[in-house]
Amino acid sequence: MKDLTQGSIARHLVALALPIAIGMLFQTLYVLVDLYFVARLGDAAIAGVATAGNLQFIIMGLTQVLGVGAMALIARAVGAKNPADANLVFNQSLLLAALFAAVTLVGGYAFAGSYARALGADAETAALGTTYLYWFLPGLALQFALIAMGSALRGTGLAKPGMIVQVATVVLNAILAPVLIAGWGTGKPLGIAGAGVATSLAIAVGVVMMIVYFARLEKYVGVDGALLKPDFATWKRILKIGVPPGGEFALMFLFLALVYLIIRPFGPAAQAGFGVGSRVMQAIFLPAMAVAFAVAPLAGQNAGARLLPRVRETFDKAALIGSAIMAVLTLFCHWRPDLLVGFFTQDAEVVRIGSEFLRIISWNFVAQGLIFTCAGMFQALGHTLPPLYCTATRVSVFACVAYWLSTRPGFELHEVWYVSVATVTLQAILIITLLLRDIGRRTRETTATAAA
Repeated sequence: MKDLTQGSIARHLVALALPIAIGMLFQTLYVLVDLYFVARLGDAAIAGVATAGNLQFIIMGLTQVLGVGAMALIARAVGAKNPADANLVFNQSLLLAALFAAVTLVGGYAFAGSYARALGADAETAALGTTYLYWFLPGLALQFALIAMGSALRGTGLAKPGMIVQVATVVLNAILAPVLIAGWGTGKPLGIAGAGVATSLAIAVGVVMMIVYFARLEKYVGVDGALLKPDFATWKRILKIGVPPGGEFALMFLFLALVYLIIRPFGPAAQAGFGVGSRVMQAIFLPAMAVAFAVAPLAGQNAGARLLPRVRETFDKAALIGSAIMAVLTLFCHWRPDLLVGFFTQDAEVVRIGSEFLRIISWNFVAQGLIFTCAGMFQALGHTLPPLYCTATRVSVFACVAYWLSTRPGFELHEVWYVSVATVTLQAILIITLLLRDIGRRTRETTATAAA
């Protein structure tokens, strides 16, 4: 356990964000490694993995329900010097992880084919997407255990163990992907199925590594058989904080599904270009997301200790650091986005579409970084509904405008990207306003209580 209620805020932010960023980068490489080797199978394979990978937003939503709720409660318990409550929350999060994993497997295998056919630009894309999902689902289910354990460690102020596990699993995935997809060394290529198998095996190894760490090294929280019985009051506490962030990812799933449907008439090349571009964009977001992930335990411990001036300072420093990073990345995407897209495919049309997407969408990078930081602050404060309201507003406005544009004669792809930029800016303005009001209200209440 690391006490974050004392010492330099900026130093704590950097110390937490660096291993988180490294871990998230390697986790993103799961998809990028698969995409690199799958790209050698053609546009339909790229589009199939991209559309199937969109389902990951549903799983990420469920992992956010679990991870954010547990992390926030554990961080606040650490700040309040209450290890018993931290341990109770951790063990209950493991039970929820098992439940969510079962739901993922049952629902995934039941609806994978229907989902791929609904979004695929043609029959080949749908078939390849279904194959990939069938082999990728075990890895998605195992993510819940990995997130539950990693979130508990972040809540106690430790980010390095999770980073080490993520790096190890991505290295394993990078080794397995060419062996299973292309048949390197075996002469038996599995194609797109190999991409799913490689990722699932790598995640399984990561779960084993994390279990070993908790069994041998972790002292503040750990598995306790007496606490592994459903405690619905604790489940309610976890879900109250975690469901709104999970809802945000569900909305992003709907957002991306709508985009794929709108661009479907443009064919597999358009879906492949957007798929590659959006995956690159997710990798670009990693530094800002790492800062936001560092904000949550840092501000959470200080909120639990009722040190609100340090909570506000955490936001100020994180917003400044995140905005500076995203401004630099914006300039790069305006300069040579083709370098990023061209790394995964040599298809001229796919590169053109993906590059145009990145060049336009990069206008919202700074705003998106501020949104991530504000969301991390709300998680720390245990008040996660405002980010959900803001995301719902953005997705609703985007859906209405983008769909209307798609029905007009002469509709072009770039119109969708400009609408996305405008709605992200709107979301950033809303969430910053709500956060500053919330911090101000809590500060006034704390001051009034101290004076009384």
